[in-house]
Amino acid sequence: MYVEMRNINKTFDGFQASKDVSFGVEKGSLAALLGPSGSGKTTILRMIAGLDEPDSGDILINGERVNHLPGSKRGIGFVFQNYALFRYMTVAENIAFGLKVQKKSKSETKGRVEELLELISMRELGKRYPHQLSGGQKQRVAFARALAPNPQLLLLDEPFAAIDAKVRRELRSWLKEMIGRVGITSIFVTHDQEEAMEVADRIIITNHGRIEQMGTPEEICRHPGTEFVREFIDVERFESMMWRKG
Repeated sequence: MYVEMRNINKTFDGFQASKDVSFGVEKGSLAALLGPSGSGKTTILRMIAGLDEPDSGDILINGERVNHLPGSKRGIGFVFQNYALFRYMTVAENIAFGLKVQKKSKSETKGRVEELLELISMRELGKRYPHQLSGGQKQRVAFARALAPNPQLLLLDEPFAAIDAKVRRELRSWLKEMIGRVGITSIFVTHDQEEAMEVADRIIITNHGRIEQMGTPEEICRHPGTEFVREFIDVERFESMMWRKG
């Protein structure tokens, strides 16, 4: 497993947000943390990112225990649901931000930015500012910025929540294709079952801080492991999607 959480517990002001959480994500795969609001999925993502520390348990990335490492040392790219782009920077400058922090040379930075603009199909838009972009374009820039420093792990927190439904469907297909092309291990948080089904290789279902079930979309749909999963999952909707996927 490339990412592992082993017996993780986390409490905030007396509320236990994570209860003995354990799971693994294989290298190069795309996993979804799926659950209702308040189920603990974002807390898990933030602990992997180094934004929060677990009270107990171990977080491993590529076999190394990283509990003590700051997020900047974990080789992680993070995409936020509200884009978090710098308003007064152009698209190209936003993408280049992490490379400048790494003190890359101007030529290396320029080449990497051009490569990523090509990847997200925005080669002609590098000089635009965020307010001149659509929601879908902003999220593509946020994706490129996260990839710029060549992270080994990509984390996405409700990446399509701020985008309207039609564009969201288009972006889901785009994201899955891009992650497949780049080959980066990725974990994303969502409360949208359709989104998890369409995009993820494996789904991790959370509830009240615990992991209820892990498996492929098909496994979870056809063999729900707990009463919560049976009630939470819209089986007819999932089966219809699986039929459409072939």
